[in-house]
Amino acid sequence: MRTTLITLLFIASSLYATSLEEIISKSLDSNPSLESITKRISANKEDIELSKQFANPELAFTKNSINSNQAMSQTTISFKQKIPYFGKRDSAREIAEGEENVLNVKLFRAKVALVGAIKKEAYKIWELKELYSILQRYEVLTKQNIDLHESYTSTENNQHMGIMSAELTLSDLKIQRTVLKAKIVSAYARLSYLASFRVKDLDIALSIESKPSRVLLQKGLVNNPDVELKDKEILKQNAKVKLAKLNHKPDFSVLASYSNRVNFDDYVNLGFGVSLPIYGSEDMKEQKQRELALSLNALKEDTNLAINSSFNVYFAQMMSDYKVYHIIKDEALPQVQHMFELSNSSVSAGADLFKYIDILVQKLKLEQKSIKAVASYNISKAEIEKLTGKLK
Repeated sequence: MRTTLITLLFIASSLYATSLEEIISKSLDSNPSLESITKRISANKEDIELSKQFANPELAFTKNSINSNQAMSQTTISFKQKIPYFGKRDSAREIAEGEENVLNVKLFRAKVALVGAIKKEAYKIWELKELYSILQRYEVLTKQNIDLHESYTSTENNQHMGIMSAELTLSDLKIQRTVLKAKIVSAYARLSYLASFRVKDLDIALSIESKPSRVLLQKGLVNNPDVELKDKEILKQNAKVKLAKLNHKPDFSVLASYSNRVNFDDYVNLGFGVSLPIYGSEDMKEQKQRELALSLNALKEDTNLAINSSFNVYFAQMMSDYKVYHIIKDEALPQVQHMFELSNSSVSAGADLFKYIDILVQKLKLEQKSIKAVASYNISKAEIEKLTGKLK
C-alpha cells in the first residue's frame, strides 16, 4: 500500500513538472530582452526605406523693396532639389540592410546565450536535487543503524561512542541537506527569471553516455554566433567605406524659380548647382571608415582565438568529468559497496559502529563526486553547444 502511494505521488508530481525543452521554447517566445532586439529590427526597417528617399527639397519666397514701377521690383518663389551622386543612395541602403543583418545575428546570439544559461541552471538544479536525495537516503541508513545499536547499549557499554559518532554524522547530513534546500530554491528563482515565467518543478534526467569526440564537437564551431556577428559587422563597415569613397563625388542640385513683377512681364529661372568637395574632409572621413574596417577584422581574429581557447577549456573539463565518473563508477564504488555490505552485516550483528559510519561517509562522498561529475560534464557540454550556436 505504501509503495503504491509513493508511486502515485511521484506520477502526480511529474505531471506538473516542466521539461527543459518546454522551458526553452517558452523563454524564446516571451523573453523581454529578445523582444527588445526584435523591436530594434522592426525599427531598422524604416531606416532601409528612408535610405531610398531623396533629401527634402527647399522652397523659398523672396520679395525685394524696390518700387513696383521699377523693372527690378519682383516677388520670387524658388525651388531647390538636391540629387546625390549615382550610387550614394544604394550604398546608404546597403548600410541600413547591413545593420538589419547585424541585429538579426545579435538576436540569434542572444537566443543562444539564453538557451545556454537556462541549460546550465537546469543542470545545476539536477545536481542539487540529486545531492539532496542522496543525503535523505543516507540519513535514513544512519538513523536505522543508530536505532539498531541503541538496543545493544543495555548490554554493551562500548556501543555508546559509536552511537555518538553516528549521531554527529547524522547532524552533519541534516546540515548539508538544509543548505542544499536553500540552494535549490535560489536556483529555481534564477531559472524562473531566465524562463520569464515561474518554474516550480523541473523534470530532467542527466547522464554521461559516451566519451566526448573533439572532432565532432569542434565541427560545430563554424556556426559560432560571435564570428557570424563579426562577419556581418565587417560587411556593414565595408558598405560605409564604399559610401565614404563615393562622397568624393559631387552632388547636384536642380534649381527653379518664378519671379512676379507687377508692371512688367513675369519670368522663370532654371539652373543647376554642384557641391565642391575641395577641403579634404572626405579624405579624412574615408580614412576613418577604412581604419574601423581594419579594426573589425582584427577583432574577428581575436574572437576566433577566444572561441578556440574556450572550446579547449570546456572539452578538457568534459574529458576530466568523463574519466572521474568512470573511475568512481567502475573502480571505487564497487569496492566501497563490497566493504559497505561486509560492514553492514557486522553492524547488524552488533559490531563497532565507527567502521560502518566511516565506510558510509566514504561511499557518500564518492556518490556525491559522481553526481557533480555528471552535472559538470553536461554544463561544459552546454557551453560548447553555445559556442556552436545551438538553440536546443
